[in-house]
Amino acid sequence: MSVPEGASASGVLELEVVPPSALHGVQGWLARQAVKGWLPLRRSWPPAALAATGRTGRLSLELVSHCWNYSHLLECQLGSLVAAPPRAVDVTMTVYHSLEDARTVELLDLVSGRKVPGVRWDWRALPPEQLFRRSIGRNHAALATEADWIWFTDCDVLFTEGCLDALGAALQGRTDPLVYPAIELLTPLLTDDMIQGASEPALRDLAGSLELVEVPVTRAKGPLQITHGDVARANGYCRDMAVYQRPELAFAKCHEDTAFRWLLGTAGAPLTVPGVARIRHESKGRYAGGGVSQAVRKAVRRVQEWVRHPG
Repeated sequence: MSVPEGASASGVLELEVVPPSALHGVQGWLARQAVKGWLPLRRSWPPAALAATGRTGRLSLELVSHCWNYSHLLECQLGSLVAAPPRAVDVTMTVYHSLEDARTVELLDLVSGRKVPGVRWDWRALPPEQLFRRSIGRNHAALATEADWIWFTDCDVLFTEGCLDALGAALQGRTDPLVYPAIELLTPLLTDDMIQGASEPALRDLAGSLELVEVPVTRAKGPLQITHGDVARANGYCRDMAVYQRPELAFAKCHEDTAFRWLLGTAGAPLTVPGVARIRHESKGRYAGGGVSQAVRKAVRRVQEWVRHPG
């Protein structure tokens, strides 16, 4: 496991972030309207640098996840790499997390001792308020990556047998700023009882125990954004949109994912990459607590998932 530069004595990264602003809500609204094309503000941000060199041979890939109260999903993501390690690419698995999330820390400590051919572990701790704005960690990863390609993902995505090797083959010589798998494999909608692991963290191969359904992907959406390393290093992840580099008091909705595609000027190029799976889960880890509000959120999520994926 590597120790990233900029870590304090406590092991927590000390990143330069945009300070709080009384106009934060207004700035966020303006940014969302600009991305939707409803306000002519594109010139407020510099054009993206899209120059990239096509690379061939054995490629290096960095996978970047964020985890807050999702250790039961991260168990499955990391478990998929252990169960089906890549053979033709070199992978760095980077996880941004918080020391306040004790179960995730326990899981990462456990995984640190696992030697997996072709995989390097890289755990990066942030203060919670920086973790809660996902683009802060993604921006840090983009600017610091040494990989040929960087995959901004979430910890509910699984890399099943042959997936990453197929991606390495599909990326040979390509210079696209952004690509994505044209198909994803979805699990059934899983309740908390169905997906929660044991009391102690453990790696799990969830994909091998469930029936998965193929669903077409139409754009490089949030957990399926695979960016050329040259483009990532040149632009970061919404680096110049201050509203998306400002800490939050609670985990923020990821409007920056749409802004990232907008800044690059592309929805991404689809690639044939079999074996990319995603866990459909009823609860969102970013919403703490229980009671009526959590029950309502679960009900809404069930309806949303049924509309998107009936049956």
